[in-house]
Amino acid sequence: MSNQQSWTLESDLDGLDLDLEDLHPSIPLKKVPAGDIFEASRAGDVDRLRYLIESGANVNLRDQWDSAALYYACLAGHLDAARMLLESGAICDEHTFDGDRCHYAALNLRVRKLLKAFEARPPPLGPLQGALRDTFLGCAANQAYLEQSNGRIQIPGRSSSNNVSSSDHFPSDVVFYVQGRPIEAHRVILSARSPFFKRRFEEKWKNRKEVRFAREKLSYPALYSLIHFFYSDRLEVAIDDMEDLVEICKVCKCEELQKVLKKELVHQKYAEYKALRDVDSSQKRFILQGMSLPEHDRLPAAMHRILQSSLAECAGAVDEMEMRESGHDLADVCIRVDKKIFRCHQVILASRSEYFKARLSRMTDFLEGRDGMPGQSLPILEEHDLSTEAFEKLIEYMYTDGLKDVDPNQAEEIFDAASRYLLFPLKRAVADVLLPHLEMVSPAELCHWLILSDMYGVLKIREYCLDAIACNFETFADTREFRAMLLTLPPPSGDSSLRTTLPSAPGAGVNADQGNLLDDLREKWLEAEAAELDKRDESAALFDKRLEMLMLTAEWENTNTDTHHT
Repeated sequence: MSNQQSWTLESDLDGLDLDLEDLHPSIPLKKVPAGDIFEASRAGDVDRLRYLIESGANVNLRDQWDSAALYYACLAGHLDAARMLLESGAICDEHTFDGDRCHYAALNLRVRKLLKAFEARPPPLGPLQGALRDTFLGCAANQAYLEQSNGRIQIPGRSSSNNVSSSDHFPSDVVFYVQGRPIEAHRVILSARSPFFKRRFEEKWKNRKEVRFAREKLSYPALYSLIHFFYSDRLEVAIDDMEDLVEICKVCKCEELQKVLKKELVHQKYAEYKALRDVDSSQKRFILQGMSLPEHDRLPAAMHRILQSSLAECAGAVDEMEMRESGHDLADVCIRVDKKIFRCHQVILASRSEYFKARLSRMTDFLEGRDGMPGQSLPILEEHDLSTEAFEKLIEYMYTDGLKDVDPNQAEEIFDAASRYLLFPLKRAVADVLLPHLEMVSPAELCHWLILSDMYGVLKIREYCLDAIACNFETFADTREFRAMLLTLPPPSGDSSLRTTLPSAPGAGVNADQGNLLDDLREKWLEAEAAELDKRDESAALFDKRLEMLMLTAEWENTNTDTHHT
């Protein structure tokens, strides 16, 4: 949730004639320190709500009365609680069961405007889901259907005006024809998400580039929606196609998704708005976020299983029969790092990294490192100046969007690899794993992490280090390592206009607003000391003077050390 960008609606509300009571909730705000997501939303307790969301609570979960948390926030008029739920992925589309209920229950015009604005701005997908969705929609046939559907299935955040160009996508390796219309796809994605597709690609469809379905009753829109879901973990299907989708899920053995859809069909059948709907109901849709399914049925977990099979194979931990049973013969490229061979999947590498996309697009039937590998038929790429441990972390992130653990001693190499392979969000993933470690390091080591994070633009670690130093400045000032570090940094600017570093988007690759370290440390120190506004310049000057004294001390220490060694 922390990596989702928020936005304001104040400009959208300008000019509205609101009564004073429209600006306040009908139910007084209260605290529910032990409440669930429904109680926190009903009470408007945004602190409790934030804790639950950050802990992984499903914002689209329904309670025993089939009501979602957003419904209660709208009913009570808790604007801040509703905004927090919407920013975290709560569904508010008017053409859905949950969305319609929220629009009808909204206490006032201000809440309705909030819902309308978020309906036009669906929550962003995660990096893995967004990258694979772009790959799916970059295929010409899939893109053509999206443009021709005329709104029947509109993919959130996607329009014909910003489509991926046909020359900038990774080609599919299988095409399905339903009633003569094609859907382009990639075997490894479908195999990871569906036992049915996995078995078919191992047996009946093993060497087929095209699969034609003879069944006339098979719904093209329903199958398209399901395959798009496999890539993006976001399902959006026209209500008229839901019964067909349930049948397809049954065949594909997507059991959890099938359960959700069957339950939703009951809601759609008996929903109150069904009787009041317009004559044309083709625009009414059902939207499902992947977070609504158990973790093992989501995209990252499916790709994690593929990755584990790949790593086990690299280590020689599986025999030929196990490899066949795992379906990992779908690997279509080998990466040689040092003396180790990693069996990987081109579509994953190309979707996640512009470096690999460019390199694989130029790869035509050549083997870079086939020496000493008789019988190896897959193309091989060689990567240099990289340890096998660092590459394992690299592909762990590319396949799963996360890291389970990171050796602090490898962090610098991974930061360097993230820049080299154009995987800038990987830096934040490393930072998330390392932060608990940083809470226990010495002041000297924290100085090292500050320099490292500033060099590679790892904003989360940089901010943590600056905060820690500012809040414990005298402790750091007493350490020789901190004083020595000051000599390596550019001097503070002295310009008050440069004293605050502007915020950057989490995971940004290049932080153009990253300022001078000592300017930023000064600003953090002023905040920690709660310097009065009318005395900030005076306090800043005193801080700069203190830094000068510490630098003089460091120079003296260096001189004495050199003299002693001489």
